[in-house]
Amino acid sequence: MLDHDPTFEGFMDDQHGIRRGARRCAQAVNALHSIPYFTSDLATELAPFGITDHSSVYLAGRASPLGSVNAVVVTAVFSSFAPGLIAERIPALWELISPARAIQARQDAVATALERLLGTETVQSAALAEAAKLATAAAAACAPAGRPVYAANSALDLPDRPHVALWHAATMLREYRGDGHIAVLGHFELTGVDSLVIDCASSHGMAKEIVMPMRGWTEAEWSAGRERLTDRGLMDPQGRLTARGVAVRDEVEAETGRLDRQPYEALGPADVDRLGRYVRELVGTAADAGVFPPPLRDFFAPTADAWNAL
Repeated sequence: MLDHDPTFEGFMDDQHGIRRGARRCAQAVNALHSIPYFTSDLATELAPFGITDHSSVYLAGRASPLGSVNAVVVTAVFSSFAPGLIAERIPALWELISPARAIQARQDAVATALERLLGTETVQSAALAEAAKLATAAAAACAPAGRPVYAANSALDLPDRPHVALWHAATMLREYRGDGHIAVLGHFELTGVDSLVIDCASSHGMAKEIVMPMRGWTEAEWSAGRERLTDRGLMDPQGRLTARGVAVRDEVEAETGRLDRQPYEALGPADVDRLGRYVRELVGTAADAGVFPPPLRDFFAPTADAWNAL
């Protein structure tokens, strides 16, 4: 069984504590979802189909539940990726592999990667099986309206291997939050690149040198986003966030969290706490095995103090 830490009981009693517990759990499941994209296992599964570059591997894995959609659709629902990067690969990917076969490839890659990183004993444990049930229950409580990537993943069959089922549920939870985040960005009239520029300029984001090429944006596109934000008073001419820029970023994050409350309210504070802490331990084990590059380790596997401060 997953252990319950009694020191969290008072903390989880109030609404603020519940929101913090949900943020922590969301951070942990997002990190678990990300693991296969930092291993070679998915690339190994896709290589026989002629899919070899990292961005194509990523898109084949993450976009496959949407079916054989075109580049415009993938660009719309992923938002933070440059349209050019996606158009170079979609729909050409679906001429190399069917979405159904890509889904199977990602499940096989997840099974291999998690067992190697976490150990056979862990992936076969009762604790992991229970975590998979909790995460699946939370994901099943989400309403699909307005959540296209979540809905596409929720329509897939539930994997029968518990560690793959846990990853699948984590993916649904991550995509549910991501769909809501894109809706919030639209409300604040922020494009995908605008949101990345703001995040990289904040004290919470990753470095531009990592994010910009990873998402496929050119220097000119990035500069245009920065200029838009400067014109709106969200950045200063030196590329620093203004007080209003900091406030807008905080508002975006708060509203994203508000729209992400459904699965965690359904699960309840005690189980959210248990699930979040257990998944964080799994991610920490994977991080200790070297799955995340050094610049990204603290982002996906924050220290205990950083995680408790979420």
